[in-house]
Amino acid sequence: MPRIKSAIKRVDVAERNRERNRSWKSAVRTARNKVEESLKKADKTTLAGSLNEAFSTIDRAVAKGVLHKNTAARRKARLVMNVRKSAG
Repeated sequence: MPRIKSAIKRVDVAERNRERNRSWKSAVRTARNKVEESLKKADKTTLAGSLNEAFSTIDRAVAKGVLHKNTAARRKARLVMNVRKSAG
């Protein structure tokens, strides 16, 4: 453990940020899984809602600084690709 006051504060901040990042990344994974479940059930109404929710969650994670914008774009593109592949 650090002895210097500023280093102690940085440890606290790093832990707080780590918890926040874990929470957002978990939310992104959950949203992705909901889209995949809707694809398996072939339910169009829940698919549209879950896809919108996933996009919203991913965009909010970018706004919070948890995900990079290119990572978010890649994840959204893969979701749409899977939806189109299963529809066609």
